[in-house]
Amino acid sequence: MTFKTLARIGLVAIFGLGTLGAYADSIAPIQDYHYGQHLDVKKVVAIHDHNATACGVVVAEMDYLDSKGQPHSVQYENYATGACHDGG
Repeated sequence: MTFKTLARIGLVAIFGLGTLGAYADSIAPIQDYHYGQHLDVKKVVAIHDHNATACGVVVAEMDYLDSKGQPHSVQYENYATGACHDGG
């Protein structure tokens, strides 16, 4: 590999990591969802829950982008059934 190739790879890696940090800084704090609350959801980015390891009401979290592309995170109660029938 030539020096130019290595320099290009290094620059791509550095700038790529910089954009990840900027995205992490732009995420809003987690808000609690209340029944009937309007959410402007354009795209769901991720859902975090404990359905596989719990039985009953658990707190789940949804990360999403609104219609303007701004990231948001909301937590809500969800009923998990993943571990309800472990005994047979």
